[in-house]
Amino acid sequence: MHGLINRSLECFLRDTYGNTVWQDVASRADLPFDRFEAMLDYDDRLTYVVLLAASDCLSKSRETLLEDLGTYLVSNPNNESLRRLLRFGGETYIEFLHSLDDLNGRAKLALPELELPRMTLHGGRDGNDFRLVCTGPPRGFGRVMRGVLRAMADDYGALVLLKDIDGETGCEEIAITLIQSSFSGGRDFRLAGPVGV
Repeated sequence: MHGLINRSLECFLRDTYGNTVWQDVASRADLPFDRFEAMLDYDDRLTYVVLLAASDCLSKSRETLLEDLGTYLVSNPNNESLRRLLRFGGETYIEFLHSLDDLNGRAKLALPELELPRMTLHGGRDGNDFRLVCTGPPRGFGRVMRGVLRAMADDYGALVLLKDIDGETGCEEIAITLIQSSFSGGRDFRLAGPVGV
């Protein structure tokens, strides 16, 4: 697993639950170090051991932690660059959804060695119902995307309903219903910061 994924998981646990919880998780996972390096590769098994340890430590399901991680990746101020990358997908939530097909390619431009599942968006009959299919490893990525989709809906000011649906083996699928595209004001977003600052 790419170190950036592991480092994101570590930062999520530290920022959300504190250093003491992270140290407990690292101890339960029997990590031979105290922090992940973002540019190194790690055995996939290690990531799942850390997730299991975090789940035990916090008495939360793995699925809940992964969804919370996805929300953290968009909403935490430390991750503004990822939020900006996602917001470049379009001016509306629907445009953002359609940009997900290209997210893997955009991520590879920045980090060629980063392996993400292939994402395919299928549109519904009325234009407000969608299905996002995540194909390939890492396991649990669909849950992370649920958190990302929820946080981005808030970012755009959209009201959405998300639901896991049974997919083919090796796929994770999320049903997305856009209830209202302008439910709230959303978060401020500009292509560039103020001039002269």
